[in-house]
Amino acid sequence: MRRMKPPNSQPERVAWYRVPVVWLGVLILAASLAGCVWIIVASVQYRDEALPVSSHSVMGVPAHPHPPPASSR
Repeated sequence: MRRMKPPNSQPERVAWYRVPVVWLGVLILAASLAGCVWIIVASVQYRDEALPVSSHSVMGVPAHPHPPPASSR
């Protein structure tokens, strides 16, 4: 007659690299970082034109709003 093993009170430990959710998280993180790098590299080719502002600016942002354009009626 075979004896059954008593139930283990502690769950079996699984190595982190054998859990598919961890690999999914690593894949999403790598894709996010690659996307950030791609956006930065792609944006280098476009110039940041200065705005035609004659008023005072604070840290490069106009301090006063532009007047609304005259409507052509």
